[in-house]
Amino acid sequence: MASPLIIATLAAGLSGFAAPQADLKADAFGQVIQVASDCGSAVSRVVRETGGQLLSVYPTNDGQSCVVTVLVQGNGERPRKVTMRVPM
Repeated sequence: MASPLIIATLAAGLSGFAAPQADLKADAFGQVIQVASDCGSAVSRVVRETGGQLLSVYPTNDGQSCVVTVLVQGNGERPRKVTMRVPM
C-alpha cells in the first residue's frame, strides 16, 4: 500500500504545484550554511569500538556530531542499548 505522503506529493506534482523543499539553515546574517551531514565514519567507529549492532543514527542540529545508538550483546544476558555522541 502506498504511503499517503507519496500520494500527496504525486498529486501535487500532477496538479502543477511545486514539490516541497527541504528547509535551509541560515546564519545571523541570512547566509545559507552548508554542513556535511555524513555520519558514516561515526557509525563505523562506534560499531567497531563496541562490537554492537546499529539501531539508529542521526546528525545533531548543529551539524557537528552524530548520535549513534547500538545494541551490545552480553554473555548470555540481554543486549544493552548504548548511545554515543560522536564528532563528524
